[in-house]
Amino acid sequence: MKTVEVGHDVTLTCARQKSLLSTFNLFWIRLVSGNMPESLGGTFDFDYVGVNKTPRITAKQGDGTFLLHISEAQLSDTGLYYCVKVDSLHMTFVEGTFLRIQGPEPDVTAVIQLPPSDPVRPGDSVSLQCSVLSDSQNKTCPGDHSVFWFRAGSDESHPSFIYSHGNSGAECETTLEARSPQKCVYSFSKNVSSSDAGTYYCAVATCGEILFGNGTKLDIEGPIMADALVYLLCAVLAISLVVVAFLIYLNNAAVAGQKISGGQKSQQTDVDMRLYSAAVFTVMKTDRGVMKHAEAAETERIYSAVKTFGLDQ
Repeated sequence: MKTVEVGHDVTLTCARQKSLLSTFNLFWIRLVSGNMPESLGGTFDFDYVGVNKTPRITAKQGDGTFLLHISEAQLSDTGLYYCVKVDSLHMTFVEGTFLRIQGPEPDVTAVIQLPPSDPVRPGDSVSLQCSVLSDSQNKTCPGDHSVFWFRAGSDESHPSFIYSHGNSGAECETTLEARSPQKCVYSFSKNVSSSDAGTYYCAVATCGEILFGNGTKLDIEGPIMADALVYLLCAVLAISLVVVAFLIYLNNAAVAGQKISGGQKSQQTDVDMRLYSAAVFTVMKTDRGVMKHAEAAETERIYSAVKTFGLDQ
């Protein structure tokens, strides 16, 4: 691995050995993560004065070498550089170097996020804070840093951008102590709903890099009245079921009682009629002479019997 500061020149070397038995070609190839391989230039095994040149990259022969020269290196030049030998249908990797272009160290030393102190419910106004600590005395990058907010929901694979502070909107604290970092606090406020739950990230862009905070998880609680109403409805439903079951029981008991009472009354009426008939028949079989002399007494007894059995109505 070879490390070079941004803006400096760098030269990579590949041995070029002549062969009397065959001829071959040499190529410089660059591999950058996420991109297709890129050919930067080629040459022959024999001496050749041709030069492959782009605005910042030059590939040419040296004394027994094949050189790749990069002027004013940029961060985008970081990658794997291979010197490849091609002999007819055979390809051989002769030299390989990982080139790392190092930029200035960011002056931001820490990005701190704190969760909300109180429970959050739908409709509440929430203020998320991001504290950025920086070494303002040893600043190596020109310009101010920018702060962005991202949100990652539970159903999202990547955070989504939601807000940018730009170069303003921060409350910075200054201190007279030597080597004490400067603290700037960025706030992001909004009225939340249940769909705003997720993890919120504060990101600081500085010196060509992006530094993320530790994230703030925002949980949206349901309304308390809704929970109480659910419990109340469940209790009312349970009581209603008990009352309905009790009323059904009373109704069945009343119907059964009516059936029993009706049967007993029917049986009692039959008995009374038989007794009355017996009493009447007994009177009718009596001798006419006796009835003539005891008419008044017998009439009284019959009337008493009729009255006793409730048949005089």
